[in-house]
Amino acid sequence: MKCWYIFDLPVKEKEIKRLEKEMSKNSFWSDQKNAHGIIRKVKVLKNIVDKFKYLQNMLEEIIILFELNIEENNQDIWEEIIQKINVFEESFKKQELIFIFDDDYDKNNAIATIRPGAGGTESQDWAEMLLRMYLKWAEKNGYSAKIAEISPAEEAGIKNVTFTISGEFAYGYLKAEKGIHRLVRISPFDSNKRRHTSFASMEVIPEIDDEINIDIKESDLRIDTYRASGAGGQHVNTTDSAVRITHLPTNIVVQCQNERSQYSNKITAMKILRARLFMHYQEEKAKDVKEIRGKKKEIAWGSQIRSYVFHPYQMIKDHRTEVESGNTQAIMDGEINFFIEAYLKSKKKN
Repeated sequence: MKCWYIFDLPVKEKEIKRLEKEMSKNSFWSDQKNAHGIIRKVKVLKNIVDKFKYLQNMLEEIIILFELNIEENNQDIWEEIIQKINVFEESFKKQELIFIFDDDYDKNNAIATIRPGAGGTESQDWAEMLLRMYLKWAEKNGYSAKIAEISPAEEAGIKNVTFTISGEFAYGYLKAEKGIHRLVRISPFDSNKRRHTSFASMEVIPEIDDEINIDIKESDLRIDTYRASGAGGQHVNTTDSAVRITHLPTNIVVQCQNERSQYSNKITAMKILRARLFMHYQEEKAKDVKEIRGKKKEIAWGSQIRSYVFHPYQMIKDHRTEVESGNTQAIMDGEINFFIEAYLKSKKKN
């Protein structure tokens, strides 16, 4: 059992004390944005420390029982020790990734956007396949998923989609999926049955809580309403309920059409806008943009984080960790946790 990433408990406890000292200062609330950030950080660190101490107490109890029973050699106690070890291992498996989630926004909901690369229908169909994979992943892991805006392609697939995944550590998990995903298969859209390579990008940002102040002036927004439409151009309703919001200073545009009313669509669109503006301002301040979102790459050859090969053989491989699997159907049905966990652990090691 490798516990290399949890042995920095004293460092985390020292950081909590340092931040709590900051919180005790009279000037703490003079910068509310910074204050909320510190409070948030303390909550995350305390959550990690509490979970570690819970496991630590379990392990210490097992060690004490073991040492006491070396001389007595009571078979009933040995069986009890084995049971406690099994419980500890199960608890550890459930909690081990929590120790990795110590970034400020790992605990947040996630906002994801999938866009097809060049390649027309083939890439658009691949983008829709990825959407299905992530929705299946959310369902299997107890997360709530909701599509905010989707643009169906003309023949098959989607032009783009934005969706939210809600639940504890949704962003912490899904940030591992940011990047370019590559598909190799016999195209169902090619009458000559040739092998095609397609690309699609997955962008993930954290949903930002209301306690973090994002200054959005009403005068900086252009809000347009339009009639939402579904696949094949069929209108899903007869009113202009869909909402498009443009933040004029940054030219960031968000859309929402899948809620039942214009009011609900506007609320969801503003939530996505706040998150994108927050990341935009973070990128402006960051010395290295890669710290926040990762270097943006062309959705094409040589930039993929993972390859999905369906022909001439069945194999899915993550190029960042070298983890691979031949069970392509299970992965496309949302069984991607071992890819996510391997990447997160490798990042923590580094």
